[in-house]
Amino acid sequence: MTRQELIDRCLTLPFAYEDYPFAASERNSDMAVMRHKVNKKSFAFIAERKGKLFVNLKCDPFESDFLRQAFEGVLPGWHMNKTHWNTVIIGSDVPEDELFRQIQASYDLIKPKARRKVT
Repeated sequence: MTRQELIDRCLTLPFAYEDYPFAASERNSDMAVMRHKVNKKSFAFIAERKGKLFVNLKCDPFESDFLRQAFEGVLPGWHMNKTHWNTVIIGSDVPEDELFRQIQASYDLIKPKARRKVT
């Protein structure tokens, strides 16, 4: 999977958009941040480091450690809160369908909650 294919997959989620907030910093200029248009919260950070493509994904704390034990390609979130974020190395032992499930789960954690109508 290429970087653009990963970005395109994230863009299939409702109200998702691609952002480059670190462009001013040469070190992180290639990092794509996938956000939700309504609340601007991030659900994926896509970048290359040491010749490998990776994505940081938000994760339920109860699931994050399980995923790290189940897959060698899932690590504690690089430059993120290690309790709530995982780094997935693309092309590792994480199958694409599992990667897409984790992307969806990350998105679901940050998307705006439906407001209840008060009557």
